[in-house]
Amino acid sequence: METPPHSETIELNKRPVISRIVALVGFSAFAAFWIWALFFASKEGVNRIEDQAWLEKAQSICELAANERTALANYTRLDEGGPELILQRADIVDEATDSLERMVNSLEALPLIGEKGRAIVPLWIDEYRTYLNDRRTYTTQLRASGENLPFYETANKIPISERLATFAADNEMPACKPPLDLDI
Repeated sequence: METPPHSETIELNKRPVISRIVALVGFSAFAAFWIWALFFASKEGVNRIEDQAWLEKAQSICELAANERTALANYTRLDEGGPELILQRADIVDEATDSLERMVNSLEALPLIGEKGRAIVPLWIDEYRTYLNDRRTYTTQLRASGENLPFYETANKIPISERLATFAADNEMPACKPPLDLDI
């Protein structure tokens, strides 16, 4: 067996050293990121607004609307009747959507303090209006078909109701989450 020339031996010995340096730099960057994320990064939610008075008023408005929707509950099984039950369901969904629309109108009318709130609450309100339109479209489809169709909502990577619920949760307004009345 022939021994490699001296320059090839040096080249072979450099490879493990370079690999170790690259691994050490990668590990250091990974560790630095997690140290920053755990101890130095802001813990405030992206959706969090600072106007506590607005949040409290919003929660009470949403609670009132939730109570209105609860009063509309109808536990009749749709498979026990014909198209008349589908029409009745469409009417109930429209009444619940009316309640949500009054809620959104009231939330929109509340004065907001703070730049961040004035920037993101209107976006949330606009998304809520899109969700309301989805509900109206659904009841139109129920009436036209006479069948118990599934509810489809607008989605941009995730369903709009999930984005609305996330905003409400981030701001400690659980009653302002969209209802789950059509998720059956």
